[in-house]
Amino acid sequence: RAASAVRMRLSQAGTLTHYGAAVFNESSADVDFRVESNGNANMIFVDGGSDHVNIGTSSDLGGVLNVAGTGVFSTADNTDSLTLISTDADASIGPNLRFYRNSGSPANNDLASTIDFEGRNNNSQDVVYGSIQSIIGDVTDGSEVGTMEINTMYSGTERSRISFGQTGTVFNDDS
Repeated sequence: RAASAVRMRLSQAGTLTHYGAAVFNESSADVDFRVESNGNANMIFVDGGSDHVNIGTSSDLGGVLNVAGTGVFSTADNTDSLTLISTDADASIGPNLRFYRNSGSPANNDLASTIDFEGRNNNSQDVVYGSIQSIIGDVTDGSEVGTMEINTMYSGTERSRISFGQTGTVFNDDS
């Protein structure tokens, strides 16, 4: 059966009111989904035909958000895949990008986060050509230690180029 229109309204009191019905099945093709608020169309628009998720517009701006899989943003050209913009005019920091490891059982030497700079080699293999890693050296309250490493690939082996450790900064430790 074909899909029919669905309208829902969420009141300020948190009540969800459903208007209409929808049926989605395997033969349904290119089903679009929209979330609207206060007459502002397309706050969230999912284009069933192109797997695009647009926030704030129904126009396809060229980016793809893979929400069902790994949270991947991708583009088919050389434009920015993700841009963070702060329009705040004060002296505070912004925009902010936060990597937060919220472990229920933190331990010394846990890897807090990694930024990988990855590409393909001429044998169609994925290679991490550079990385920045943040390590939680010590989780003891009042004695916390954080370390950071910058690594690059050289002759097929990952090499430490800069290490910010507990006792100092080391350059070119892997020669």
